[in-house]
Amino acid sequence: MGELKWYVLRVISGQEKKVKTYLENEIARAKLTEFIPQVLIPSEKVYEMRNGKKRVREKNFFPGYVLVSADLSNGEAYHAVNNIPGVIGFLGSNGSHQTKDPVALRQSEVNRILGKVDEVDQFEEKLEKPFIKGESVKVMDGPFSGFTGTVEEIFEDKKKLNVTVKIFGRNTPVELSYMQVEKLD
Repeated sequence: MGELKWYVLRVISGQEKKVKTYLENEIARAKLTEFIPQVLIPSEKVYEMRNGKKRVREKNFFPGYVLVSADLSNGEAYHAVNNIPGVIGFLGSNGSHQTKDPVALRQSEVNRILGKVDEVDQFEEKLEKPFIKGESVKVMDGPFSGFTGTVEEIFEDKKKLNVTVKIFGRNTPVELSYMQVEKLD
């Protein structure tokens, strides 16, 4: 048996999850788990405030690509991966079947990608569009709900903002959490 290496699969953008599901089903059906133990879509959870509601979604680091840990010395494994609907082909081979083998990722690249995924898992989700000092926000929650203000300071670690809100004609500094405000588009 050859060694397991990480390869990049080019897939139709927007179909990464579907390809991953098809691939995992095919691997199980054809009993190729020892040759293809892991299929990964490098992604992170991002959230945004919309109409006062927190929306969380997964955002791919590399749209149109899926990572596969595989031993491609087994022709059946190579064939199974390449014939999944939505798969364009391996990155590094130019698609026609008589060409050279796909190029595996270097270990340093794999570590960087997997490290980024682990780091994001560790810190849950991050804000999709970060706040910027000086931008206007609308307060959606708390005693100042409905007021608009200006971001004065950002405390990324605490997920809080210092916002200046005009109350009775006077600028008043207020500390609010990211969840209490929404960007004004």
